[in-house]
Formats: sequence, structure tokens, C-alpha cells
Amino acid sequence: MRWPPEITVAAIVPRNQDFLMVEELSQGQTVINQPAGHLEPDESLADAVIREVLEETAYLTRPEAIIGLYQYESEAADTLYFRICFLCRVVEKTNRPLDPDIQAAIWLSAEEIKEKPQRSPLVERCLFDYLAGQRFPLSLYQEIIV
Repeated sequence: MRWPPEITVAAIVPRNQDFLMVEELSQGQTVINQPAGHLEPDESLADAVIREVLEETAYLTRPEAIIGLYQYESEAADTLYFRICFLCRVVEKTNRPLDPDIQAAIWLSAEEIKEKPQRSPLVERCLFDYLAGQRFPLSLYQEIIV
């Protein structure tokens, strides 16, 4: 396992009974994922999730809560991930192009998500926690700049 862990953010973005998801290639297979990605240097967690959703879906969103914190070890990639999953609401749809790694941004029901190949077990786990009503305030984490 590679150390330190990769810090990633992800977004649950609901609309009516559907969720904003992305289709991407992973090991030659099309899979679905929440809009997600890595924290960049000098970036807050909230800024990272806003950026990732915008880059991968062209939707500008606003974080409203934290769904959960997840530690995931990928044996295939020999990597430890630490994911912070946010509940985000759409502010507006933009015309920006999608990140080149993304095949499509799509809206799917929870049932459709469960039927499709997923990027990792974190996809369904984050969705399950959201559907179970799990929410933590954004103040769960503090950004301290010295």
C-alpha cells in the first residue's frame, strides 16, 4: 500500500429522484462514478469538490453538507484513498467542455446506479449513506491557514 493516502473528494448531486453521475473508462471498461477527483495544492476541500463537479459535468454546484469520510484501499492500484463525499446542489449548468477523461455526465436513479459497473465500492457506499439520511455539517472540517 502506497503511503500517504490519496485525498479525494466526491459529490452526491441529487435532482428529483436522480443523481448526477459520470461515465469514464477504467481498465478498458466504461464505469460510473460520482463526480470526483483529487485535492490539489493550496485548495480547500469545498473548492476541490466545486472544481471537480464543474470539470467533469459542466454543472456549477454548491456544497451543503458532508455525507461521509471514507478510507478505501485499492489492491489493484496499490493505493490507499481517503475520500470526503459532499452533498452538493446545482447552481447552474454551464457550457464548458467536460474533462477529456469523462465520456458523459448523466442523471441516473439509485436503481440504475446499482445496476451499472462502478468505479469503486465507494460509489454505492456514498449513495447508500446519502439515501439513509447521513449528513454532517460543513463545519465538520476546518481550514486553518497559518
